[in-house]
Amino acid sequence: MRDSTRRALERAAELTRNNRLVDAMALAEPVLLAADEYESAEIRQWLVEHADDFTREI
Repeated sequence: MRDSTRRALERAAELTRNNRLVDAMALAEPVLLAADEYESAEIRQWLVEHADDFTREI
């Protein structure tokens, strides 16, 4: 996965934890849509491994 994709996902997780879901989606959506099939698979795996990043208390 590209570093820029990982950083966008990490930032989206941070925004979600801060109750800024709309901002998180606005940031993540273009990254998700631009991913090819290989990067999409990596993104799915990253999301599975980091689901708690989106939900844990700050």
